[in-house]
Amino acid sequence: MNSKTATLYIVATPIGNLGDMTTRAIEVLKAVDVILAEDTRHAATLLREFGIDTRTWSFHDHNEDKQRDAVLDRLEEGNDIALISDAGTPLISDPGFTLVREAQRRGLNVSPVPGACALIAALSASGLPTDRFSFNGFLPAKTGARRRVFSSLRQESQTLIMYESSHRIIACLDDLILEMGAERYVAVGRELTKKFEQFYCGSVEAVKETIASADNHQKGEFVLMIAGQTEISVEQAEVRRFLSLLSKEVSVKTASQLAAGWFGGKRNDYYQLAMRLREDEP
Repeated sequence: MNSKTATLYIVATPIGNLGDMTTRAIEVLKAVDVILAEDTRHAATLLREFGIDTRTWSFHDHNEDKQRDAVLDRLEEGNDIALISDAGTPLISDPGFTLVREAQRRGLNVSPVPGACALIAALSASGLPTDRFSFNGFLPAKTGARRRVFSSLRQESQTLIMYESSHRIIACLDDLILEMGAERYVAVGRELTKKFEQFYCGSVEAVKETIASADNHQKGEFVLMIAGQTEISVEQAEVRRFLSLLSKEVSVKTASQLAAGWFGGKRNDYYQLAMRLREDEP
């Protein structure tokens, strides 16, 4: 694929299910001169599956600064190059940001080859609002730092998305309860697109209890999605009690209208809270 104007392709790869590999991604990876891979051994398995024999270079967090100039030089010489991560869309909590920025600064072509992305896949099936959301990457490993992140996001009204590891998911949910309250609505996606894919939805407390109930619920990779704060406080015991009692006698729509008239605020906020309370009922 040598040409006067070479291109750096940002190529998405499957996050689990190999059937999510796109035809275009395969074509690009076969045609470029070099593939930059976060882990060349991991990449070899994927490339072999699709009959791709393009040579690979190691490109990860620990050598990005060292490799960047060599990659850019190859691009300027007319060599097309593709960047892939271990899974999903490159640069989403993966290396490559400085390479793309420098390539653009030098006037080189950068082209995305879209495909699987864990955060978008999880959000689409979460049942949470998608019109406004923020991605916060991997949460800190230490409890204090993790709690500070949750505390800083407590009043955000948009849907919050972050990644968490299997061995910290329970501690993470405990910290979330402390900082945002046990009733905050969450959706947790586990092992997306894989054989044991699963979604847990409900209050933080209910989701934590479900995940903690069996070891197999704590295995794999997690995407944590948190409902944004509404204009009413979901920690108000009086509001929750009011909605819980009313919802047993009238429709959720009517209960939310009465709650808005009594407490003030937007009816839709009460409606969403009433629906979450109903889902959490045994």
